[in-house]
Amino acid sequence: MTSLSVETLAAGVVEPITSAGNGQLGIAVLAGIAVIVLLITKFKLHAFLALTIGSLALGAFAGAPLDKAITSFSTGLGNTVAGVGVLIALGAILGKLLADSGGADQIVDTILAKASGRAMPWAMVLIASIIGLPLFFEVGIVLLIPVVLLVAKRGNYSLMRIGVPALAGLSVMHGLIPPHPGPLVAIDAIGANLGVTLGLGVLVAIPTVIIAGPLFSKYAARWVDIQAPEKMIPTRPSEDLERRPGFGATVATVLLPVVLMLAKAGVDIVVNDPENAVQRVTDVIGSPLIALLAAVLVGLFTLGRAAGFTKDRLSSTVEKSLAPIAGVLMIVGAGGGFKQTLIDVGVGQMILDFSKNWAIPTLLLAWLIAVAIRLATGSATVATISAAGLVAPLAADMSTSHAALLVLAVGAGSLFFSHVNDAGFWLVKEYFGMDVGQTIKTWSVMETILSVVALGFVLLLSLVL
Repeated sequence: MTSLSVETLAAGVVEPITSAGNGQLGIAVLAGIAVIVLLITKFKLHAFLALTIGSLALGAFAGAPLDKAITSFSTGLGNTVAGVGVLIALGAILGKLLADSGGADQIVDTILAKASGRAMPWAMVLIASIIGLPLFFEVGIVLLIPVVLLVAKRGNYSLMRIGVPALAGLSVMHGLIPPHPGPLVAIDAIGANLGVTLGLGVLVAIPTVIIAGPLFSKYAARWVDIQAPEKMIPTRPSEDLERRPGFGATVATVLLPVVLMLAKAGVDIVVNDPENAVQRVTDVIGSPLIALLAAVLVGLFTLGRAAGFTKDRLSSTVEKSLAPIAGVLMIVGAGGGFKQTLIDVGVGQMILDFSKNWAIPTLLLAWLIAVAIRLATGSATVATISAAGLVAPLAADMSTSHAALLVLAVGAGSLFFSHVNDAGFWLVKEYFGMDVGQTIKTWSVMETILSVVALGFVLLLSLVL
């Protein structure tokens, strides 16, 4: 949803599709979210179907005509996929090129060759943060786990001392930094500036990941002192390649879209003149679509061709990268449909009315809503999408920087206390050979630290911006 439509809603120009009062709307919201939570947790229904059914249930509970509820959901789904679908696809292509070409392994091996002893946890954070930029969280885990296990085994390190920093680096990217799906959808829903959000996200992410990664890993290693399980050390992708891309070219390719988007944000702030030639150029090359497309095109040469890929192999790599994201796209789209239904039945205006009498800061409210949905559904993406839709109207009168901080508050809340209803919880548990209690002591606590610390820095920034 664009900032224009949020402002229009806040001004009361858009007529809701139901005449329900605030009390009924409040019950409808709780009922709609409850349906989604129940379908995902109790009946193990796919999040796409749960969000679709939950959106229709929301409309029904709010007393909206079914045809209008369907239209709202379809409009929201279409607008969301149109806004972020191509970006998710481009990110998936770049991530697949990075993995299959051996570029990710090149980054890992180069950094590890220069790190040892006490520097190793910090090296793992750096590796995970760089690799985590273009990769989905689950893909990043699968890619990094062999490295974590090998480093822990060969260096005789505690698995938690090495693993927790790597997981923290991946997770903070997933929750706070575009072009990951959650932050992208939140930016779209709230109408925030992507470049400013990216810049502030990096500013929040750095101290947050230091605290939740290398510093917390000291305690995690004491609580859960385990060694790398032999059976879980798989073959690395690049072991079958004759050559790999260079370290400098690989890092430059991964960071290219970030640099372009940050350059656009910087020029927008410094120049602030839409007619200025420099700003017009950076507005184009720094747009997410062009920035990611440029990185993919560059990556075909700096990653794919550098690894000796033929044209057919490159084509196959691109094709294989798109199939796994179908589920992500549909979940994100359905989340957009749910968000639009919330807005169209008048929930946005209801929250505006209620929040006038609340003493709770808007950023803290956004975080709490995301935390509640995260704990209930287990999905960071669902929590981000739903919470962003609920708090979007509150951004109507916010400055550019505070709208970006609202996105980050939602993203921070979406990371809170991963537990047994989160697929990531089981992924970490199985790869590291831990039991449920050990996973809670390490992974779940780390996620909670990420969430709380990130919120703290977001609130601090809100005081000075």
